[in-house]
Amino acid sequence: MTHKGAKGPRIGIRHLQSFLLFLGLTVMHIARLNVSVAIVAMTNAATTNPNFPEYEWTEKHKSYILSSFYWGYIVTLCPGSFLCRRYGAKVVLFIASCGTAVFSVMTPWCISWGGWQVFCAIRILQGLFQGVIFPCVTEHLAMWSPPEERNRLGAFSYTGTDCGTVLAMFISGMIAESAMGWPGISYVSGALCAAWCLLWLILGSNNAPESRFIGEAECKYIESSLQHNEDFHDRTIPIPWKAIWTSVPFLALLVTRCAETYGLSTLQAELPSYMNGVLNMDIQSNAVFSSLPFLAMWLLSYVYLIAADVLLKKKCLSLTAVRKVFNTLSFWIPAAALIAIGFLNEDNKVLAITLMTLSVGVNSGATIGSSLNTIDLSPNHAGILIGLSNTVANIIPILTPLIAGEIVTDKHDRGQWQIVFGLAAIIFFVGNCVFLVWGTAQAQPWDADDYLKPKDAESCSQKKSPPPAIAPPIDPVLELQISWPERYTVMATD
Repeated sequence: MTHKGAKGPRIGIRHLQSFLLFLGLTVMHIARLNVSVAIVAMTNAATTNPNFPEYEWTEKHKSYILSSFYWGYIVTLCPGSFLCRRYGAKVVLFIASCGTAVFSVMTPWCISWGGWQVFCAIRILQGLFQGVIFPCVTEHLAMWSPPEERNRLGAFSYTGTDCGTVLAMFISGMIAESAMGWPGISYVSGALCAAWCLLWLILGSNNAPESRFIGEAECKYIESSLQHNEDFHDRTIPIPWKAIWTSVPFLALLVTRCAETYGLSTLQAELPSYMNGVLNMDIQSNAVFSSLPFLAMWLLSYVYLIAADVLLKKKCLSLTAVRKVFNTLSFWIPAAALIAIGFLNEDNKVLAITLMTLSVGVNSGATIGSSLNTIDLSPNHAGILIGLSNTVANIIPILTPLIAGEIVTDKHDRGQWQIVFGLAAIIFFVGNCVFLVWGTAQAQPWDADDYLKPKDAESCSQKKSPPPAIAPPIDPVLELQISWPERYTVMATD
């Protein structure tokens, strides 16, 4: 099937699928990130609602609780890709959200008898369920997004992570102060995930042909634009592992994603510590200051989305150029901001908050810049690529605080912090350079359905086919009987 310009409806089921992914990422990130607010209310009930139990957990216990989610999360990133290919995104995402909802609702009761150890266990289990999310989201987008709409649908879906981050802070704080107290944070999170499960079960579909609500015109538009044959969804495409791991564009993307994760984790985790130690600002205790960078990231992601859409529609830039320009902005501006913040003193607090908010917000361009590049390189293996890249990249946030801890021995020493920020800036710069030189938005040869088919398969099949039948020898007498009238006819004509 080939795409010959036929268009589906302006607003269709493909947009509904993108909206469902947006909502899913929002509610699951609320369930993932609300613990940072909940743990404050649980250990200092006087600041929220004193009518609920308070626990005397040490800072070490708190760190275990906050990090335990990612112990499980990193384990299921790659398996999530295989599960999605085997059972489809609809089933896997449904189970992931259901598991998140169940354990969220169970959290207050389990903590009451098991303490922080059981809390850690629940967070690990939630991480195991949520590790499959991004491979499934990427795979689902690859099945539903026509190439010319990939940026629009993909970037909008991914903004659910920023929306969930902002709402996790605002909603959780309000719930903790309400009559529900800190247990209400878990109950509301579980209810939101359960509500999304119901919507997804009714409206979600693995691909366009499976949807009960899609029109014929939109289905043809999606499938033809993706160049899917009629039997595409009934076949299992083998994974070209060797080709993937030796692909220069994929390895460049892997380096870029690791650099982005290192820089972003420095912005999110180390900047507040620097502002507290050097600038004497307790930014973590201020919900407004804490959420400003993520609010900027959420809002600026739509600016990037609209800008990319305009550039591609007017054909000002190719898709590869859009990827590289946006990735450069999202890497190099934060790199410059990190260096600048390292030279500020206590008299420049407002400027420091402005630069921090700007740098985190501008970094949202990495979604269009490099995050969606996995679908470009291989729509057929997008889930596998995101599983591999996220597995490697998510090791970085574990290393970032360890590296910073080795460098910064005195949190009030600005010179030590300048080394931390300078290192992050260099990694930002070099990572983007790698993407500029070797990155591309062109689909790779190993994405082809028949890539692993032996190159001589066609010739072999021809060799193995039965030879053409050889006519049996004709009897001389019969030959005369056949040839004589023909010869007679020729002679008579002459």
